[in-house]
Amino acid sequence: MPQSVPVFDRPTIIFVDDHMLVAEKPAGLLSVPGRLPENKDCLVTRLQGLYPDALTVHRLDMATSGLMVFARGADAHRALSQAFADRQVAKRYVAVVAGQLAGEGEVDLPLITDWPNRPRQMVDHAIGKPSLTRYRAVSQGDGTSRVGLEPVTGRSHQLRVHMMAIGHPIIGDVFYAPPDAQAMSDRLLLHAQSLVLPHPRTGAALEFQSQVPF
Repeated sequence: MPQSVPVFDRPTIIFVDDHMLVAEKPAGLLSVPGRLPENKDCLVTRLQGLYPDALTVHRLDMATSGLMVFARGADAHRALSQAFADRQVAKRYVAVVAGQLAGEGEVDLPLITDWPNRPRQMVDHAIGKPSLTRYRAVSQGDGTSRVGLEPVTGRSHQLRVHMMAIGHPIIGDVFYAPPDAQAMSDRLLLHAQSLVLPHPRTGAALEFQSQVPF
């Protein structure tokens, strides 16, 4: 019988069966526990209070909100991890970026950890890992644009660095946006809106959607 958890800690679960679950991660909550004692609270720990067999398959940045999938048990974890490795999982995000961005395109810039300034990442054409993001402008506002983003690869901070690299940092990004763009929101305006993946047991294609909170 799953343990009960306090209402204020209870995750928003979009889907659950015997093999997997999909949940919403709020902005400001870690995906997995951090090293320091004050960083132990996270989405997977909260989920394990309800489903003790929940296992992490992928992560979202602490500042990013949206959909995450978790395996239930080792077999499902292997299947879902393989699906991510084989790029059978399609993830789509919505962001609000600085400046007027129109049309659609790709950002193909290799990324590597900026070790003296961790957890920041940076573009490095010599030794960076291949990284590809597709973008599509949705609408323009007062000095900002709403953009759909599709990470083809899954590097750390990929969407944030790629948008910054083309001159359109994500609003509220304390790592990569200039101070005026940081100050436009009290959170990073990046949300994992859509997730398409094969079921770890049946292989059936599943699609999940999340309402963008900004």
